[in-house]
Amino acid sequence: MSNHVIAEGRTTNEAIENGLKQLNTTRNNVEIKVLENEEKRSFFSILAPRVIKVELTLKENREKIERKEKNIVISKEELEEISKRIEVFLKDFLKSIQAEKSSYQIIKEEGFIRVLLEGDDVHYLIGYRGEVLNSLQVILNNIASKKIEKKCRIILDIEGYRGRREKTLEELADKVSRTVIKNRKSITLEPMTAYERKIIHSRLQASTKVTTHSIGEEPNRRIVIEIK
Repeated sequence: MSNHVIAEGRTTNEAIENGLKQLNTTRNNVEIKVLENEEKRSFFSILAPRVIKVELTLKENREKIERKEKNIVISKEELEEISKRIEVFLKDFLKSIQAEKSSYQIIKEEGFIRVLLEGDDVHYLIGYRGEVLNSLQVILNNIASKKIEKKCRIILDIEGYRGRREKTLEELADKVSRTVIKNRKSITLEPMTAYERKIIHSRLQASTKVTTHSIGEEPNRRIVIEIK
């Protein structure tokens, strides 16, 4: 069975659904690329029946990988070791940027570690829409993976930014979905991180009037919100 298919439909959503039927899967298990949409039609194609083309590619072994990761348990000793490495890094890092007065918390939870930074000296480390924050989180995850084959996710937050950003994105999802319903025209959002896209998808997942899917390649991957 092929792991990808090119499907057609009168709308993007219809084309996606046709592709999902051919692959016998759901949206969560595929990467979606719009090959032709309403905005890219030529003058000579206006009189022709509208056809939207999309390419759907199965996320390779996604379910197997997820099951494998769920079965891998990080021991308390390993969490402690990772926490110590993170603490050493944070102390050196905060000293290097002259932010020793800032406070941090390293919270060990089941399978992951949450790192919280607070203080006036670290506010600028959030960056534009969390870009610097996300980069620091990548560094912490790299530190966590050293010498330990098991996956331990590190979630970094600075002065409660992630909670505020999540609320902003949920409000954006609600606002844009209302516009899509009113105008009956799809809207493509600006590029977002996988974490931010997940918030939008989750917010509108239960909607009976609109649907969402992602298009493009990282780091310019975007969400499209359209009528069901």
